[in-house]
Amino acid sequence: MNKSKPFPTINILSIDFFKGKVSKVFEFLEQNKGLMTVPAAPALVTINNDVSYFESLKKSDVVIPDSGFMVLIWNLISLNKINKISGLEFINYFIKQSETVNIGGLFLINPSKEDGQANYNYLLSKGFVFSDSNQYNAPYYKEQIIDTDLLNIIEKQKPKWIMINIGGGTQEKLGLYLKENLSYKAAIMCTGAAIAFKTGKQIKMKSWVDKIYLGWLFRCISNPKLFIPRYLKGFYLINMILKFKLKN
Repeated sequence: MNKSKPFPTINILSIDFFKGKVSKVFEFLEQNKGLMTVPAAPALVTINNDVSYFESLKKSDVVIPDSGFMVLIWNLISLNKINKISGLEFINYFIKQSETVNIGGLFLINPSKEDGQANYNYLLSKGFVFSDSNQYNAPYYKEQIIDTDLLNIIEKQKPKWIMINIGGGTQEKLGLYLKENLSYKAAIMCTGAAIAFKTGKQIKMKSWVDKIYLGWLFRCISNPKLFIPRYLKGFYLINMILKFKLKN
């Protein structure tokens, strides 16, 4: 356990992953705010080359073990086991906390106007209270993220909860940018495409599929050209984790 964290963690690939239940993740964010990241296998394999992405994970307040592949590899070679908490599992729990979230206010950062509308309509149907002004359609970000327009909008509203729904590898950098540049502390959640499983913008996924680590398979079936190459890259995690374990 990292003594600097107020909850149990397991250090994998020099990243402190949260060890516990999803309810404790929400409880921490509700009480302490901070940056939550949810790295998947295809993004994790880039940490040796993408310094700013790696930094965003290391500077996160909570990193949840979303990658079932990483969890399976680690639990095969380590006595200190870790349980998978997916972005979808977190979203499912978060949706049930609408009354708590409404008190502090929710702000969405979306990849497009179309996705934003779907996210907005879905959350409204689940009891969340916010308006169209409480969301932002993100531009295409380059390596170094600077978005003063977004900062100014958030500063005026000061929502307690900020949900970033853009792609992995970029959303974490944006989350760190907000954490380091906002004048107040917010709960910044980099949950990416997780909400798209609920809205239907990606293939709808049952909870049991997620729990038995088959979410990757359903995504590959839904869009093989996009997801098969992405998940094939994730196999490099085996080598990375074995090397890390041998050194530690």
